[in-house]
Amino acid sequence: MNEKLKNRIRIRLQSYDHKLLDNACQQIINEVEKTQSKVVGPIPLPTKKRVYCVLRSPHVNKDAREHFEIRIHKRVLDIYPTSVDTSNSLITINLPSGVSTTIK
Repeated sequence: MNEKLKNRIRIRLQSYDHKLLDNACQQIINEVEKTQSKVVGPIPLPTKKRVYCVLRSPHVNKDAREHFEIRIHKRVLDIYPTSVDTSNSLITINLPSGVSTTIK
């Protein structure tokens, strides 16, 4: 069952909470190392910061404004060499609900 699939698997993780993201990366690394594959990463990508400006008052006082921001943290993991066991273990991982994953 140790057939080669591709040369590498790239997993991109996104989350609003960086602690949750780091825990998800560690879970993936632990599962992949059980299958004798190597992991490069987690490589931190630039954090996107979106700022929203909202008027406090619905009618007057245009000078009174509030600023809200959302930070989107990202990490990339590269896994090589891949096998069927590696891909099966990645499919069965239960990651936290606040983490978005993209596998290439």
